[in-house]
Amino acid sequence: MEWLADPEVWVAFVTLTVLELVLGVDNVIFISILAGKLPPEQQSKARNIGLLGAMLMRIGLLFSLAWVIGLTAPLFRVFSYEVSGRDLILLIGGLFLIAKSTHELHQKLEGSEHGRKAAGGVSFTSVIVQIMLLDIVFSLDSVITAIGMVKEIEVMIAAVVVAVFFMMVFAKSVSEFVERHPTVKVLALSFLLLIGTALVADGAHHHIPKGYIYFAMAFSVFVEMINLRLRGVSAPVHLHDPPYIAETKAAKAGGGR
Repeated sequence: MEWLADPEVWVAFVTLTVLELVLGVDNVIFISILAGKLPPEQQSKARNIGLLGAMLMRIGLLFSLAWVIGLTAPLFRVFSYEVSGRDLILLIGGLFLIAKSTHELHQKLEGSEHGRKAAGGVSFTSVIVQIMLLDIVFSLDSVITAIGMVKEIEVMIAAVVVAVFFMMVFAKSVSEFVERHPTVKVLALSFLLLIGTALVADGAHHHIPKGYIYFAMAFSVFVEMINLRLRGVSAPVHLHDPPYIAETKAAKAGGGR
């Protein structure tokens, strides 16, 4: 345990924790949007389960370091490209994220007549399954970053736990802010499209530096914050809600009158 007295280890811990938080932002956005499709009383539970699942998955992968490192070994070749297990996970996860984000954007902006006629809503289990599927992709990126930065597995696990704790504390605030501002929700879905494209590119051996991606996202958020400030008290646009949520809002409005 001599490493506990090593200042370099503490610097690495803080740096890794911050990186895990940055890498976890997209995870929080995705979880918040999916949880927003559930009834209000289930949303907090879905967010917490999703983030706890992400933490356990990261810790499990850290204890399987040899397997994670082995994922970078080539499995087969496609023309001149060597395809590894990591490439496959990134490709499939990226395509899923692009498809899911596009579907969510269509539902929010265009609505769905057949969806309005469908009985019931999204099941809690289906939302958790979707969250866990994307947790695998986001966790892999997070763990590979941790392996490259720190040697002590205890430091890696501590950084992951602290980062997920902060994400759980702020997940509700992020979710409520996104739900309150429809344009922010569209922007968040656009971020997920961007991240999905970056994952596909990375899986195809065309790495896009994350600094460019995060700068683009930060600049977009900055512009949107200015827009929100300028709009002031003007009424926001209204996105389409899933049928069961729209009916709940209408019933509450009717009861209020």
